[in-house]
Amino acid sequence: MANAPKVADLYGTTDTREAASRHEDYLATLSDSIGKGIRGESVPPMMAELMPARQPSATQAIESIVNNESIAKSMSPDALASLNTALESQRAVSGDIMKDLSLTNPISTGLVAFDLEAPAKLLTPRPTPLRNKIARKKGVGTSHRIKVISGFTGTGTGGVGQTFPGISDSTTTTFGSINYLRGPKISYAGYDKSFNYKQFSLSDSVPFSAQFQGQGYQDIRQLSQTSVLYASMLMEERMLLMGRGTDSGMSGALSAPTFTLAATTTGTGQVDLAATTYYVNVTADAGSFGESVLGTEASVAVGSGKVLTVTISAPVTGALGYNIYVGTSTGNANVKYQGRTTGTTFVVQGAASTTTTGNTAPLTTTGAAATRAASDTSAYATGYDGILPQLLASNSGAAVKNINSTFSNSNPGVEFQNIFSSMYDSVKADPDEILLNGADRKQLSDSIKGAANSNYRLTIKQDEIGGAILGDVVTGLQNEVTGKGVSLTVHPWLPQGVAPVMSYTLPIPDTNVSDVWSVFNTQDYMSIEWPVTQFAYETSTYWNGTFVCYAPAWNGVLTGIASA
Repeated sequence: MANAPKVADLYGTTDTREAASRHEDYLATLSDSIGKGIRGESVPPMMAELMPARQPSATQAIESIVNNESIAKSMSPDALASLNTALESQRAVSGDIMKDLSLTNPISTGLVAFDLEAPAKLLTPRPTPLRNKIARKKGVGTSHRIKVISGFTGTGTGGVGQTFPGISDSTTTTFGSINYLRGPKISYAGYDKSFNYKQFSLSDSVPFSAQFQGQGYQDIRQLSQTSVLYASMLMEERMLLMGRGTDSGMSGALSAPTFTLAATTTGTGQVDLAATTYYVNVTADAGSFGESVLGTEASVAVGSGKVLTVTISAPVTGALGYNIYVGTSTGNANVKYQGRTTGTTFVVQGAASTTTTGNTAPLTTTGAAATRAASDTSAYATGYDGILPQLLASNSGAAVKNINSTFSNSNPGVEFQNIFSSMYDSVKADPDEILLNGADRKQLSDSIKGAANSNYRLTIKQDEIGGAILGDVVTGLQNEVTGKGVSLTVHPWLPQGVAPVMSYTLPIPDTNVSDVWSVFNTQDYMSIEWPVTQFAYETSTYWNGTFVCYAPAWNGVLTGIASA
């Protein structure tokens, strides 16, 4: 210890009590410096020269102190041993940290950035072609009413008979109680029609927590308001197409269908059903908004080498198709949805079958149970009749043809030509547009391309490098009765198997009908921001109106189009 520094050299005083006080200060400063070094903080000036300017690790901070010979010699053996113990512990901890850091340790999601792109992507189709096209007009009161002259002598409409106009000098006609030398009177037919206004609304709610915690990512409240508006427009589009009301003069609920069952021999390409007894029920399909109540459950024993054929005994007026439920146990909870037929038959095959077109499907046990149709959902007291219900009504006068098959390949488009002919014969209608489901539009195009004796010519265009563009699509049909081109339009929400033939104007002067179809609203769309009464922002849309067709007989519908 000959080289050990003297007390006076260490603390600048020979006074024992002063030296002891300064020694305690030194130890306190030393301890604090070690802690700050480990944490990466700045150290007091008096210790800075004893430690590295930058501390890459806590271990190096402790080692720099222990390895300083002057400090080590001035420390008691116990203090030096304590520092060495701390150094070994720090080395062990550092080793574990360096060894265990990974994409899953010490946090399962890793110590990595989360590359979240804002805002949320709205992959939500929202086309509303009918709503965009059909005139929207102002309504008043509780209903919109019209008076219709549906025919008079000579028009051939409205059920009015024809009166021969020839007269002689003695021809008389009664006016009141007096006979005059005049020609015979003409006759009229007409009716009143009332369309009650209905209220509609959709709503949404955004809790405060969602709005405020979403800041920096997306304005949730704005998204809610936009979504409610689009939802309202999309639901109105579907109502314009296939809504059903229950007011007097409207279509009302669909009837439950009647049907028969048969075990039929497995056909080419079909797969046998397992031999057992099958229980079946059927509902009439109303499209987007629901279906009729169930019919009466029936059962049939199916033997080996057989499939199950369901046949609709009598088509239900207004039905867009039929939903088939089948099971191997009786009861609505046990018969499951198998598929939808647009015609009058449906074939259920073995579960191994992969055929799901042409009104046939493999047996499944995972479909929705028939209990969903325990009550009618096809019509609503708060709704109005859309295009399809108005045209398919038995008294509409519209030209309705059910083909119960695929489109003809021998005479492509003949199904629509028959409707054109019927419409012209009935009221001299000259329609403007045909609405089609996408699959039916493709089938019609394929029927022309694959026709055995088609008079159509398809041209394959080539580009400059010799490639060919394959495929063609029918964009319209020439009305073979009037010569007018009728456009084909795919409607995004139209069910497969039905195709309305639309007139938007009348080919008659002075009808006082500017639009065949019109929406009348006492109040068009309005957005309501409700007062805050709880920890949420609440919004609703509201509109009040109805849907009017002045001349349903100038339209038509092709139904029963089987899927190809």
